[in-house]
Amino acid sequence: MSRPIIVTVALTGGMQTKAANRNLPEQPDEIIQQAFDAYNEGAAVAHIHAREPDGRMSGDSAIYRRIHEGIRARCPLVLQDTTGGGANLTVEQRIQAVVEAGPEMASLNMGTLVRTRAKGEYRNTIFRNTTDDIETFAKALAERGIKPEMEVYAHAMFRDVENLIEKGLISPPYWVNIVLGMAHQGAEPANAKTLLSLIDFLPPNAMYNVCAVGSAQLPLTTMSALLGGNVRVGMEDNIYYRKGELVQSNAQLVARSVRLLRELGLEPASPDEARTILGLKPLSEATGSKHA
Repeated sequence: MSRPIIVTVALTGGMQTKAANRNLPEQPDEIIQQAFDAYNEGAAVAHIHAREPDGRMSGDSAIYRRIHEGIRARCPLVLQDTTGGGANLTVEQRIQAVVEAGPEMASLNMGTLVRTRAKGEYRNTIFRNTTDDIETFAKALAERGIKPEMEVYAHAMFRDVENLIEKGLISPPYWVNIVLGMAHQGAEPANAKTLLSLIDFLPPNAMYNVCAVGSAQLPLTTMSALLGGNVRVGMEDNIYYRKGELVQSNAQLVARSVRLLRELGLEPASPDEARTILGLKPLSEATGSKHA
């Protein structure tokens, strides 16, 4: 029970806006500040989505680099960018921003979903992640030494995890993020039964992280830590602190999870410990390593 737990903070996401919670960080300075505050509460990894000035999801690598530089100037968080992007971005835009910005890690979605509950023009649109797309993303990340966090929303997606392993497109230790409770068609519900079953499908040499949407975030991430996994919290997945109470910041969610971990006899990993666990280069060798 004394092993360090990697706490990832998912700061912004590609769906929520300030209309839902005015505390959601959208612009670089907001994201940088909330990343720093989350680090001070025990986060080791920052999961980053960039936004345009009007709040739309961005595929602009210059915005990602600005966020990277701002975070790195203040703290040693592991930088993890999204390749999921947003509904307004093409597959090409999703990968181009990441490979040009050069994070240490990047999310890699392991299957195609349908946005059945999205609002407006994006309702019932396809969140495309075909096997060919996934292999293309994995090759681009591998060429640049960027470690993928494989996002698994359902049991069937482990087929593409296994495909990447069989083709040697990813290297151990494999890092799987189990995503539960997404409203998209093709995703699975956020409950203990589903989580336990998905853990059983993890390949050898794999470690796992858990994120869950809304009110399921806290119980399932805590369950993950107790079962040998790791934790992802943040306003990408949950904009409430408790029922009827909007969360004030990402740091507030990180602080609560870290407090619970310590009550359970566990400790959050530092960013340097997380790099060792994940098989990443030391910070001194990472792109843009300077920090205060």
